[in-house]
Amino acid sequence: MRDLVQPLLTDSPEAFLLVDDSVQDKRYSHFIDLTKAEGKVLARTLLFDSWYAGSTNLKRIHRAGWTFFTTLKSNRLVSVTKETGYQGLDTLEPPPQGWSQGLAVRVKEVPFGLKLFKLVATNGDIEWVITNHLAAHLSREMVIDAVKVRWQVEEFHRSFKQLTGAEKCQCRKARAQRNHLQCCYLAWVSLRQYARSMKQSLYQAHQQQWAPYLRKLLQKPLIQALV
Repeated sequence: MRDLVQPLLTDSPEAFLLVDDSVQDKRYSHFIDLTKAEGKVLARTLLFDSWYAGSTNLKRIHRAGWTFFTTLKSNRLVSVTKETGYQGLDTLEPPPQGWSQGLAVRVKEVPFGLKLFKLVATNGDIEWVITNHLAAHLSREMVIDAVKVRWQVEEFHRSFKQLTGAEKCQCRKARAQRNHLQCCYLAWVSLRQYARSMKQSLYQAHQQQWAPYLRKLLQKPLIQALV
């Protein structure tokens, strides 16, 4: 469960491979191992965040024939034309047609063309997304849909840690830690199935399991209040 990669829909040739950014230890080296496993990964599209978007990784993924969508930090240098040279993302002028169809760019130290999209959230946050998917029909809406898929693994790890006590294991032996995580995962799956059957969120289902017990205590407290 602490594995770096969460494959989804692996029976589909269009599957996404989601890379979790919550794993702090050895996460970058795990990503390198992933990009070397060309024949073992069924997914055709890789989604990952700016931590993994170094030029070496982008080149390796592109050579392997995968399509990728990733974010860039605002200090990355891109070139729109040879005349303008490289410039920071935050200094880019919007293309004449706007950002709906993206902007063809070259990222410094990446020897192939990419498409850049500027996504602005309702709170004003800006996310720069690049992809080696250069199809003319690729639109901003399609990029947003692809990026949204990446959040599924983020949401999983958040609920897994918050609702199962996965990070509270005090065991020192690796086997005991694995057993703890396995039990946490089984608990998460059971909670997920219950939440779906009740048409509730994971957090609502987690809270509801205590409701009958709390109501019983309120009606008949185990410890009587002093008068």
